[in-house]
Amino acid sequence: MKFIIKRKNRFTITACCIIVFISACNAPSQRVADAEDDGFVNLFNEENLDGWEGDPAYWRVENGIVTGELGPDTPPLKNNTFLIWRGGYVGDFELKTEFRISANGNSGINYRSQEISGLPYVLSGYQADIDGQNRYSGQNYDERKRTTLAYRGEKTMITASEGGRVQNGAWSGRVVETLGDPDSLSALIKLGEWNKYHIIAQDNHLQHYINGTLMSDVTDNHPKMASMKGLLGIQIHTGPPMKIEYRNFRLKTE
Repeated sequence: MKFIIKRKNRFTITACCIIVFISACNAPSQRVADAEDDGFVNLFNEENLDGWEGDPAYWRVENGIVTGELGPDTPPLKNNTFLIWRGGYVGDFELKTEFRISANGNSGINYRSQEISGLPYVLSGYQADIDGQNRYSGQNYDERKRTTLAYRGEKTMITASEGGRVQNGAWSGRVVETLGDPDSLSALIKLGEWNKYHIIAQDNHLQHYINGTLMSDVTDNHPKMASMKGLLGIQIHTGPPMKIEYRNFRLKTE
């Protein structure tokens, strides 16, 4: 009888040790995950668009998700329209969010941007591109200015002395490194599903990550065209009916 009790006690002690060991192993991982998001602030309250400004005909909050939609029941768009964050001008920052876009959708996250006089809810400046066909998602597009600064899979350097490079009718900087095959990078972006976008802007260095992979990298040395601070906004592009959704829209500034 003692032998049985003794074995039972050993089993109990061993099981407890295993539980403690597993808990100890999991604890650092949780702390690392928390540390990664330390300092990030959610810019949407998941109830309404307080703190943001845009045309309510196109923007709403639906089930806690920020939704932009262009369809038969909305006015036709003459210009790309933006939902603009009114929390101030953003310089150096990190932004993390998740997006989902319809097949015909065309959108993007603008940053360090400026409003266009006479055109309500229209921005000009850097854009982390997003589209439903994955033709442009991840590239760096200079809205209403120099157009494409880096296609997906490119690391570019831009200077005032260079006239730029024309490809498919768009201007871009000098390619200094290849980040990967564009088609292989495109395959990492899930069509019609939620994807993670991570934007890092530090001084004149701009990086766009999707689902943890660097898609484009720009160093903008142009003394007049580079922007160091500006507005943050999200876009609905002119075109066919489309829907763009954002959630967990978090910003960290320095």
